[in-house]
Amino acid sequence: MFSKSCEYAIRAAIFIATQCSNDTKVGIKEIATEIDSPIAFTAKILQVLVKNNIIKSSKGVGGGFMVLKEDLANITLSQIVVAIDGDAVFLRCGLGLSNCSENHPCPIHEKFKFVKQDLALMLENTTLEELTTGIKKGMTYLKY
Repeated sequence: MFSKSCEYAIRAAIFIATQCSNDTKVGIKEIATEIDSPIAFTAKILQVLVKNNIIKSSKGVGGGFMVLKEDLANITLSQIVVAIDGDAVFLRCGLGLSNCSENHPCPIHEKFKFVKQDLALMLENTTLEELTTGIKKGMTYLKY
């Protein structure tokens, strides 16, 4: 459903957010290792997240990536998905047809539009704060 870049971006944001409770910044190598992604690929993804004000970064000694505690409740999965993949996940046809519409529906159009609506609601209503809480309580996991 999401591109590989988007999957890595979500995992990176969650991992960075779990670390912010310690007021620490996380280095790129640690992030790439934790999310099982190549360093160069991770760097590109993190640049996009920084550019879209989803995560913060600082350079130099003691630098790294972070999510401010006060931002955790305001950053949604939807913001990450749109930053990386755009809004296509909310708009595209379930069969990938370019001419699918309400007036010219594909065979799964009527059923798939509800899947897209539910997905949009979930992404818009799920925050990094919620996701990190599950990890910190040991109820959810980020590793394979």
